[in-house]
Amino acid sequence: MNIDFTNTGSASCTLDGYPGVSIGTGTPFSQVGAAATRSTAASPTVVSLSPGQTANALLRVVQAVNYPSATCSPTATTSLQIYPPNQPTAIYLPYKSTGCTSKSVNILTIGVVQAGTGPNGQ
Repeated sequence: MNIDFTNTGSASCTLDGYPGVSIGTGTPFSQVGAAATRSTAASPTVVSLSPGQTANALLRVVQAVNYPSATCSPTATTSLQIYPPNQPTAIYLPYKSTGCTSKSVNILTIGVVQAGTGPNGQ
């Protein structure tokens, strides 16, 4: 799935690198399992966004049921915690799924931020 970042301000801004992403549950948020690992399929570049423009990062999610229950320790999750690159404040998006409690199983992989919306910045 693509995570879109839109400049809602009145001035240009830049994004560079990878967002931080984890899956979890509750309010306050409680992370389930390991945070997303970084995909190295593309190199980070600075993406400049004028007001109203959008950039995206591709999040790959492996189904927790693909792992043995004893390895994964599956649990229901309700949201994604997303830190835009170089930002200290998280964004929370509803996302019902099953995560792996075990931190030795990583079901999330995040790609680098790219210009545009959709796969590969299209």
